[in-house]
Amino acid sequence: MRIEDLTEETLKQLNAMPADELIRWAFDNFGERAAIGTSFQLTGTVIIDIANRHLKKIRVFTIDTLRLHPETYEALNNTEERYGLAVERFYPDEDTLKNMLERFGEYLFFMDKAKQEYCCFVRKVEPNRRALKTLDVWITGLRRDQSDYRKDVPKASVIEEDSRKILKISPLADWDMDKIWHYIKENNVPYNKLFDMDYDSIGCIICSTPLVEGEPPRSGRWRWFHKEDDKKECGIHK
Repeated sequence: MRIEDLTEETLKQLNAMPADELIRWAFDNFGERAAIGTSFQLTGTVIIDIANRHLKKIRVFTIDTLRLHPETYEALNNTEERYGLAVERFYPDEDTLKNMLERFGEYLFFMDKAKQEYCCFVRKVEPNRRALKTLDVWITGLRRDQSDYRKDVPKASVIEEDSRKILKISPLADWDMDKIWHYIKENNVPYNKLFDMDYDSIGCIICSTPLVEGEPPRSGRWRWFHKEDDKKECGIHK
């Protein structure tokens, strides 16, 4: 199948599928041109477990910003061991990263919003774009309950990336945290232990912090930016 062959009716059917059927459909129809992209948040680990239960071979990739928590690397290694996977790792471009650090220093993200977004672009967005060039179906862990910005996330939509069309799938878009945790506990899914330390959303060290009781989801990201209209996104998901 080609992305160009997807009709509005097919997208409607995909959006109505439960998570396991949608994940299986993606790999059955696109094979190695479909991949699960994960930063080892809870949702991503659940998607990997579901895929592993229904498919003999799956493809998983992650963006290693070189500034991840030790617990995130541990979760990555545990996932590889549990499922017999070799997670593909995409890194920041070495020269671009070196240039950024020489110009602005390691902690440029504290200076202003623009430099925080630039740091995210170098460490996350550009490597993710390289990953997307290798696939036609991008399976993500976005959920509608994660933030107001994500409240209308579809399960399946065609997006344009680098002047070509990609099918972006969020199989657990309609799951909430209670359902995620129930699945993890019921199926003994390996997960990032930062989620036992009041973290809600995990990215780089410093840029992701634990939640304080009563805070909305994703408040721990880039905590020094407090604007209510700040969508708390790194730029990977536009």
